[in-house]
Amino acid sequence: MEKQIAIIRISGMVKVSKDIEDTLYKLKLRRKYSCVVVKPTKSILGMLKKIRYYVAYGEIDKETYDKLVKERGKKVNGKLKPFFRLHPPRKGIKSKLQYPKGVLGNNKADINLLIKKML
Repeated sequence: MEKQIAIIRISGMVKVSKDIEDTLYKLKLRRKYSCVVVKPTKSILGMLKKIRYYVAYGEIDKETYDKLVKERGKKVNGKLKPFFRLHPPRKGIKSKLQYPKGVLGNNKADINLLIKKML
């Protein structure tokens, strides 16, 4: 499996600038705790840099990805939906702080632990 990045929207809708909201919509992150898995391209990395104060992201491993698809993957018209809706994290998170104190921004491999808390 080639490298993939999981992106989870952490912050809600209130007081989000139009520019950032558009970027979140392009990534299909329209609601709080929605998650997408994408291949890291130059444009995706640029988008992540812009929205890093609203999302948690990091490299997802194969085992976590398979579990995510099995538990949260939904089919619409025979195709897998391009995003996953997750539960709020069990035992909570520090949603206003940057990684490593909180979860916002690049979580590197710890994104797998966060996804497991939210399944």
